[in-house]
Amino acid sequence: MDPSEFRARGHQLIDWIADYRERVAERPVMAQTAPGDIKRQLPASPPEAPEPFDDVLRDLDRVVMPGLTHWAHPGFYGYFPCNGDLASVLGDFASTGLGVLGLAWQSSPALTEIEEVATDWLRQMLGLSEAWSGVIQDTASTSTLVALLCAREKTTGYSMARGGLQAESSPLVVYTSAHSHSSVEKAALLAGFGRENVRAVAHDANWAMLPEALASAVQSDLDEGRRPCAIVATVGTTTSTAIDPVAPLAVVAARHNLWLHVDAAMAGSAMVLPECRWMWNGVEGAHSVVVNPHKWLGVAFDCSVYYVREPLDLVRVMSTNPSYLQTAADAQVKNYRDWGLPLGRRFRALKLWFLIREQGVAGLQARLRRDLGNAQWLAAVMRATPPWRVLNPVVLQTLCVRHEPEGLEAEALDRHTLDWVDRINRSGRAYLTPALLDGRWMARVSIGAIQTERQHVEQLWTDIQAAIAR
Repeated sequence: MDPSEFRARGHQLIDWIADYRERVAERPVMAQTAPGDIKRQLPASPPEAPEPFDDVLRDLDRVVMPGLTHWAHPGFYGYFPCNGDLASVLGDFASTGLGVLGLAWQSSPALTEIEEVATDWLRQMLGLSEAWSGVIQDTASTSTLVALLCAREKTTGYSMARGGLQAESSPLVVYTSAHSHSSVEKAALLAGFGRENVRAVAHDANWAMLPEALASAVQSDLDEGRRPCAIVATVGTTTSTAIDPVAPLAVVAARHNLWLHVDAAMAGSAMVLPECRWMWNGVEGAHSVVVNPHKWLGVAFDCSVYYVREPLDLVRVMSTNPSYLQTAADAQVKNYRDWGLPLGRRFRALKLWFLIREQGVAGLQARLRRDLGNAQWLAAVMRATPPWRVLNPVVLQTLCVRHEPEGLEAEALDRHTLDWVDRINRSGRAYLTPALLDGRWMARVSIGAIQTERQHVEQLWTDIQAAIAR
């Protein structure tokens, strides 16, 4: 495809995306396909000869579209908001079109320096001090793995340069909440800690980690000859958006010289609002923090910003310096290849930079406040309508809800919950995700799609009541 055809096809594709966003509300939210339906429409072997590009574009509608669950739909309340504001989509499009790689500063200086500026803008927006330095990773899962690798090496005096964990005389221990994201345990396993050395610390009635339970667990491991290494606190847990109390956890970390990583992947966007920063009070005592602007803030996936207080702790573990990447500028610049797992890096910063510039801080704040207000409205009407129960405190934009008719035993209540959520999802009008909380099924209502306004939340409430009445 030459630039002339690319220009024509690019206009077609941009029009197609714009039409999709304008009319996404007319589509059923959840994919209507059964397993294997998409694959059966595709040939088993690649085409020998070039196909007309019109056929490729037509298959976006014929093949791809029926197999999508529409995260950009105003009736999407599943998982977490991840819709990609169109300004950010253009930034991602520009990045892909440029096709540059960040192997070193010199391989594309703008890639590095715009990332430095964009992550520092976000730092200021979040209310973090100048002590923090940021780098864009792909997801919070990778960021947590990086944090635990750094914690492991700092605790062992950088054992990777010697015999690694196999040469350590005592097992290293990681502490987190049972309500932390599944990626925390996965990262601990990949970093070599072993499942037996991951502690699920007790939580309170609102599913937040108990500092006294953490202190007790750390002391118990010390008494038994193990080496406490890292704490992963969560600000906004996946299931219920519980808020681990960062400040007292930081006290425990400082007392025992443990690495404290704060996972604020989704809730971190709320820190753009000064009135929400109480949620991570004490964050300045952490060693690392992750915030995903691709959750709720509106950046197109994937864009996870990992902040560290001491960059040397990160660079010493991640650095690689082959001769073919060395340049005369290295002593004066930041080489982001030394700030994460991959060597080659995409120009992810463009989509964050585009979004902040096009929306401004005030525009982003207004949208987040809209979503928080919509969540409070729905929580209030559900609390006022027995036998509905709102199970979580609703400090963010996610509600955990359950309809609890009298006389239903636990197993019957679980079936009832899964049934009405399934009816909602199959209706095509909205999409919710069920989840287990304290061993019982409930429904998560995660509000924050870019197009979701109050009337859509009111319609959701109407649809939920209709689903229950069936």
